[in-house]
Amino acid sequence: MEEIRNRVAESKLVTLDLEDLYPVGERVGLDISDWLYEGLILREKDFRERADTYNWEQYRDKYVAIYCSSDTILPAWAIMFLSTRLQGIAKKVVAGDFKMLETVIFQDLIRDFDVSQYENKPVIVKGCSKKPVPENAYLQLLAKLQPVAKSIMYGEACSSVPLVKRK
Repeated sequence: MEEIRNRVAESKLVTLDLEDLYPVGERVGLDISDWLYEGLILREKDFRERADTYNWEQYRDKYVAIYCSSDTILPAWAIMFLSTRLQGIAKKVVAGDFKMLETVIFQDLIRDFDVSQYENKPVIVKGCSKKPVPENAYLQLLAKLQPVAKSIMYGEACSSVPLVKRK
């Protein structure tokens, strides 16, 4: 009887899982509509007074998405103003929803990610994540890996889809 071999384990394939890069830290939202008169109108004086008395420490070391859930037009400075209060407190602040927050977090991670270890190697970018890895993160990673990797596949070693193969 012939011994069963794990050819995937014996291959030179390198698996890269974006989930492994996922940074620890609570993601929270700051809804500006709670700061508006009747949820619709920004009164600058009231807005600034609320900012002066607000407990910004609750956002310490958290990832913060500043958004407005009401259908209103905000002046451009409103989100900028609130973000100044979060500087030095929050890990990251973005204008937008939680999807935007994750996208920006991963943009930073991938920008700083060292791909030299994948040079001239066949790489499988693992799919199926339990954490909220944005779809755009895979595109950014692909763009960064493509110039250095020998080949890039997506999925699992047992059922991957070829994406790129350098000649």
